[in-house]
Amino acid sequence: MGSGGRRRAAAATLWAPLGLLLMLAPQPAPGSRPHRDYCVLGAGPAGLQMASFLQRAGRDYAVFERAPAPGSFFTRYPRHRKLISINKRFTGKANAEFNLRHDWNSLLSPDPRLLFRHYSRAYFPDAGDMVRYLRDFAHLLGLHVLYNTTIAHVTLDKDSRAWNGHYFILTDQKGQAYQCSVLLVATGLSVPNQVDFPGSELVEGYESVSTNPEDFVGQNVLILGHGNSAFETAENILGVTNFVHMLSRSRVRLSWATHYVGDVRAINNGLLDTYQLKSLDGLLESDLADLAFVKDRKGKFHITLKYFLEEANASQSADSVTLPQDDSDNFAMRVAYDRVIRCLGWKFDFSIFNQSLRLSSGSEFGKKYPLIRASYESKGSRGLFILGTASHSVDYRKSAGGFIHGFRYTVRAVHRLLEHRHHGVAWPSTQYPITQLTSSIVRRVNEASGLYQMFGVLADIILLNENATAFEYLEEFPVQMLPQLETLTGKKAQHGLFIINMEYGKNFSGPDKDVFFYDRSVGHIEDAWQSNFLHPVLYYYARLPTEQDVRFRPAHWPLPRPAAIHHIVEDFLTDWTAPVGHILPLRRFLENCLNTDLRSFYAESCFLFSLTRQKLPPFCQLGYLHMQGLASTESLRQHGMDSRLLQDYVTTGHHREGSSQLPGNRGPSRHPLTPGPLVQSLDSNKEEL
Repeated sequence: MGSGGRRRAAAATLWAPLGLLLMLAPQPAPGSRPHRDYCVLGAGPAGLQMASFLQRAGRDYAVFERAPAPGSFFTRYPRHRKLISINKRFTGKANAEFNLRHDWNSLLSPDPRLLFRHYSRAYFPDAGDMVRYLRDFAHLLGLHVLYNTTIAHVTLDKDSRAWNGHYFILTDQKGQAYQCSVLLVATGLSVPNQVDFPGSELVEGYESVSTNPEDFVGQNVLILGHGNSAFETAENILGVTNFVHMLSRSRVRLSWATHYVGDVRAINNGLLDTYQLKSLDGLLESDLADLAFVKDRKGKFHITLKYFLEEANASQSADSVTLPQDDSDNFAMRVAYDRVIRCLGWKFDFSIFNQSLRLSSGSEFGKKYPLIRASYESKGSRGLFILGTASHSVDYRKSAGGFIHGFRYTVRAVHRLLEHRHHGVAWPSTQYPITQLTSSIVRRVNEASGLYQMFGVLADIILLNENATAFEYLEEFPVQMLPQLETLTGKKAQHGLFIINMEYGKNFSGPDKDVFFYDRSVGHIEDAWQSNFLHPVLYYYARLPTEQDVRFRPAHWPLPRPAAIHHIVEDFLTDWTAPVGHILPLRRFLENCLNTDLRSFYAESCFLFSLTRQKLPPFCQLGYLHMQGLASTESLRQHGMDSRLLQDYVTTGHHREGSSQLPGNRGPSRHPLTPGPLVQSLDSNKEEL
């Protein structure tokens, strides 16, 4: 056999066992469990936002979506198709981060094509535009989504090898099981709220009622609910009905009074005008659980009390049941209604989760939202996180966490927590010399969108190094998790910290408050702590607060009592860049906390300090002593004199009389450029700047 034949025979000998091994290797069984490190339930805004972060980080993940495309909720809701999330396309500024403060629909993405302003010109966009946007978001970023996959059951499988001591087992409609190390639930609130009262089965639901106004011509309509879906429904039929009455347990809460975006928005509240201006429509408050609905022979609906129905022990017929008007002939709802529509909002779908996951507490609030911590992790199952609208229990009626412009930032915070927990990636941060402390804070409070939209929930953290010569800046950390900051971020807080939080005035908003009262705006610096509108608040702690500090903090305080606190006075333009009104008080506060001077100086001033002081200001330490200070020029000298930062020795007689030296010359007979006794005069706030 030749050498070529021997090589072929040897190759055959090598490959034969490998082929046999491939044939004998166990093939995936139809019921096997594909594994993913991260499983995301739902391809709505929150699910896609998390998927984009996982994709960018190169993680192993999959998104499970029951519909054939993302954003299925918006294909049906809101029923009348107009979103209440604003699409402000113009702000007069080119700063992308600032513009997101007023873009309530875009998800976070490095791709400028994925800004919602490219999808709609309307201030309140159509829901169909959101569907198009979400489909493009998933497609352009190449997200891994398994469509037409309905997860029917979720349970736990304990395993000591798993990241969290167990795997999450997801089973779809075909019986296929998936194994996940971390489960991220972004299914939103999808189950209509219902109140169980006699006759409730006769009521139409918001999810199915006709949206054609012609179906309501000349009818008497009763709407159950005082929220946006109820007012949206009323707005659609106001012009064709005889009248619309609205009934709910609680009074109407208007978003411009409460500063809560989930309360009734002005775009839907036309019925408030027709009610207050005597045009037959009206609002009523009553506990629906005490009422009953009965139907007469003409098919009309009547309201009675459950007590009367139980007392009569009769069939649900208006002809055989006592009605309130039988006892009180001026009963407000004594009229008969042609339609009764239930618009009571939504709650989380717990049905697919095994009880071992302990997602629900059984309380009234626990039936609406899953039980989660301020880190958005389930209280009952480690490694299970709730994202998006369903995570709103953390800041319900307080901030914007239930809406895209809020939860796009809370989703990012969850991703950062996961990156550190499972991959050792510390929370993103930037280190600066202490001389940039004031400017760093001013930039963030004037630009940051997450800080602005998730006020009171996400806060910036500044960690000081030893001797306070530098600091580390962490953005948008869940502030209620502050005691666990070191564990969750991989950072050390051993030498003091500042927290930057955005807050409204404590007594400014609420359904019983007059938010338009005279002199509601605070303008004087000394009254900054009484600011009513949204404004930055800084907390200084010499040490990291403990769990006990957070638990027993003063009533209505978002954080434990600090060593020092500073309110930057509210601003009508939300522009905190005024040198005297905003920056100077901030810098003085920081200086008092750090016992240092954060001002910037000319090189000549640093030179004098080096001769006369034991401790140089940080600016001189980091600049002048490293030959990086501002060198003196004639223009700088003139600027210093014009601003009264330097004394003009020519005019004060300190130069040699009769000297022929011109002001711009540097002859030996001329005195050197020397600062006055205080270097930078403190005669006024402007001079200090």
